[in-house]
Amino acid sequence: MDAMVITEFGGTDVFERRDVEKPTPGPTELLVRVHASSINPVDCQIREAGSWAGISPPTVIGYDVSGVVESVGGAVTDFEAGDEVFYTPEIFGKQGSYAEYHVADESIVARKPDRLSHQEAAALPLAGGTAWEAIVDRGDVMASETVLIHGAGGVGSHAVQIADASGAQVVATASPQTVEQTENLGATRAIDYESESFEDVITSEFDESMDLVFDTVGGEMLVKSTDVTKAHGRLVTILEPEGAWGNAYQKNLTVEMLFLERDRRPLDGLRRLVEQGRLDPVIDSVLPLEEVAKAHEMVEGSGLTGKVVLDVAGD
Repeated sequence: MDAMVITEFGGTDVFERRDVEKPTPGPTELLVRVHASSINPVDCQIREAGSWAGISPPTVIGYDVSGVVESVGGAVTDFEAGDEVFYTPEIFGKQGSYAEYHVADESIVARKPDRLSHQEAAALPLAGGTAWEAIVDRGDVMASETVLIHGAGGVGSHAVQIADASGAQVVATASPQTVEQTENLGATRAIDYESESFEDVITSEFDESMDLVFDTVGGEMLVKSTDVTKAHGRLVTILEPEGAWGNAYQKNLTVEMLFLERDRRPLDGLRRLVEQGRLDPVIDSVLPLEEVAKAHEMVEGSGLTGKVVLDVAGD
């Protein structure tokens, strides 16, 4: 099968187009014809130095799939050939999705939303699943609460929509290029992080502090947010926080560290929101599979307004 392989760890020049062996599904696995994938920051991290994830070049990476089931293992019960599906592949020690075919256990696969193309659906699983876990499961968001989301990018743009669909009031920090887009997605207030202080905006424009903070930026952002978080509030981060927590413990805050565990459940939640017209993938660009190096350069650069998607099947 056709695939883009990393021949070693390093820069974007390590990608090479190769004909590799087509995978065979195990008893509980699906063989999926990949129509589209997308680029996430973790893809770039693994390309650069992915030994921590059990990856050994030459290999295929990539962690979003939208495609069609080609065949199923003998113990599969929920899918059959021809089903349109989407999911985020396992990272640790597994082959990725920059290839014509991919195998995955049926437990992490969900049916693709009918109203989305494969390119649109491929932008959702990892970013959207992480946002769902942060806002719904870890954040336990409730209607009428106020949520602060740091970074309305790949993960954050979906978190804004999920929080808004949950009935929460959403405040989000965003790049100058995406302030208007972020408010169109459901944020009551999008804060330009280059020219505005989120602490000043929240203090001056909102009557109450935040019930929930979700950080996709890292550094000291989470620690700085404790000053505008209510007592007994919740903070969720996908990056290791830095800085001194000071007197934040006196507020009895709950801090959640989130690394997405692969599972069908959040994907089913995303599909329901998509079908209700309350969630849309946010896409910046679509590139052919052979331009994966350029796609990585775009993600590692700046100025994106959404996900970078790879058209694997030439749709």
